[in-house]
Amino acid sequence: MVKDAIEKKQIYDLIIIGAGPAGLAASIYASRFNLKNLVLGTALGGTLSEIFIIENYPGVKSTSGIDMVKIFQEQVKALGSEIKLEKVQEIKPMENGFKIISDRDTYKTRAVILALGKTFCRLNIPGEKEFLGKGISYCATCDSAFFHNKIVAVVGGGNAAAQAAILLSQCSSKVYIIYRKEKMRAQDILIDRIKSNPKIKRIKSTNLLEIQRKEKVKKIILDKKYNGSNELILDGVFIEIGAKPPSRLTQKIGIKLDKEGFIIVNGKGQTNIKGIFAAGDITTGSNKIAQIVTATSEGAISAISAYNYLKNV
Repeated sequence: MVKDAIEKKQIYDLIIIGAGPAGLAASIYASRFNLKNLVLGTALGGTLSEIFIIENYPGVKSTSGIDMVKIFQEQVKALGSEIKLEKVQEIKPMENGFKIISDRDTYKTRAVILALGKTFCRLNIPGEKEFLGKGISYCATCDSAFFHNKIVAVVGGGNAAAQAAILLSQCSSKVYIIYRKEKMRAQDILIDRIKSNPKIKRIKSTNLLEIQRKEKVKKIILDKKYNGSNELILDGVFIEIGAKPPSRLTQKIGIKLDKEGFIIVNGKGQTNIKGIFAAGDITTGSNKIAQIVTATSEGAISAISAYNYLKNV
């Protein structure tokens, strides 16, 4: 009976897996090309909904991530598409398309866009989750402007942390870079720039234990003393210990990934599997610049490419 019900379901032209900026933009463009599409995702907006203030999206002077998600959602629905909060378990190739199996239902589609985003690695310490957007950030490119003439800390010892510290030093009065090993893992040229920058203070072989605040971040607790104290008074914390693209679905179906796990796409958002496209932070597109504007651009490109593909199959 269940199999019969699945067989009778209407086949979608396109199913978009991921309900962040890339996935929602893809849906908007797909609907404008009259493609019957469905958005499936575990969290509406993805990491966009965690951003406190956005001031670098063209045409929007200032807004919150939650408010931007609402605008995207309203536009998707106004164009006739549907968003379902379900976790996709498996993508199965079938004749003339794919079967999408979620934790709630099974769907058929002629094409797929993977817009799964990526997940920031967390410290999982007291204060981190509670104060996100209130002095804690995972994106220096996004939020550095909010810390003009402020004291901040960057956590991490790789390239991302080094680049964040250098960027923040251009506007902040002092930048601590805190890393748990004896030496940073960043490129030598970045380390040299940090060493020669009087605004940046390195704290090696140290971990954060806690982030404390009243209205905004004001203090962090270290597991070792720095200048005679386990406490640092500051205004913001940038956590730059990496971000991981989800690989469960992509590996299962045989999507080609780079060494870091990002989906390899061409300029059209095409993957190595015919009929499957990808967009946003999960891809190698846009030079891995994880910004809302690049995610929405890739979403639009992948939807147009899916339309052109479906015209010819």
